[in-house]
Amino acid sequence: MKTDFNLSEWALRHRSLVWYFMGIFAVMGVVSYLNLGREEDPSFTIKTMLIQAQWPGASVDEMSKQVTERIERKLEELDVLDYTKSMTMPGQTIVLVYLRDATKARDVPHTWMRVRNMMNDIRADFPSGVTDLTYNDTFGDVFGNIYAFTADGLTQRQLRDYVEHVRREVLLIPNVGKVDLIGAQDEVIYAEFSVRQMAALGLDQQDILRTIQAQNAVVPSGVVEAGPERIVLRVGGQFISEESLRAINLRVNDRFFRLSDFVTLHPDDSRQPGGQRLDEPLRAPKGESWRGASGGHSRPRESDARGVYPSRSRNSAGNSTPSVPSRAKAKQ
Repeated sequence: MKTDFNLSEWALRHRSLVWYFMGIFAVMGVVSYLNLGREEDPSFTIKTMLIQAQWPGASVDEMSKQVTERIERKLEELDVLDYTKSMTMPGQTIVLVYLRDATKARDVPHTWMRVRNMMNDIRADFPSGVTDLTYNDTFGDVFGNIYAFTADGLTQRQLRDYVEHVRREVLLIPNVGKVDLIGAQDEVIYAEFSVRQMAALGLDQQDILRTIQAQNAVVPSGVVEAGPERIVLRVGGQFISEESLRAINLRVNDRFFRLSDFVTLHPDDSRQPGGQRLDEPLRAPKGESWRGASGGHSRPRESDARGVYPSRSRNSAGNSTPSVPSRAKAKQ
């Protein structure tokens, strides 16, 4: 008569062998536990890429047929492609590229380079009004620390110079892979046109802007060849400061005008109009810059960096999420 196998009975009859396997498994478990990864900010690969294209003035139907469909049709040639998602709006389209789960992490950067090359191949097939494509494949970047720099009484350029110095120092720290600067204010000069003065002089604002752009353009001016020497000529007149812009004489409709007669210049951001700029994903408050350090676990050498700050400048540090940084006051 055939009887079923009884595991408990077999274990009781082979106690030495069971104890041997239990000891082996216990040792293997301890070794595996000691070798587990314990990174504070572990590196991981997100197999998603965002492609964005803009065609100002185009309708949804035009964007879908002439831009979105061509991008998705070209992406079908990618062997590791899983699927794509697209969002088409008037004048803009966004295509999300998803790779297969079986794609190895080391092959993902090479795949994104292939996607860029494929988009460059069909760039000539797009309508002439389509701007350059933009890509975003850095979803996996991890920012472990966010630092806020404030400087009361300093200009934006002085604050940025100090922050750039700190950036170079932070990059020297072991295990720091990336340092990003967010919220830096551009050096600009704001011009306010007097509508009354322009109307009295019979001037058009667009004509004035075109004249200023032509004055500040950098164009080849020729060369002088004297035997073995070759001298490059360059015509001056570009704007190098607020004073040079204010002193310029414009020629509009065969008449000369001084720019300061109908334009008020503001070199700082005190007269900057409110609102969020489209080319800045995150804007810090006035006089501040947000910094992020990515890819490392070491604390920046704050004692080395403080030497570059004036006495009225302070910095604050704290851990936060990269999307919405929170300020943390630091002791002086």
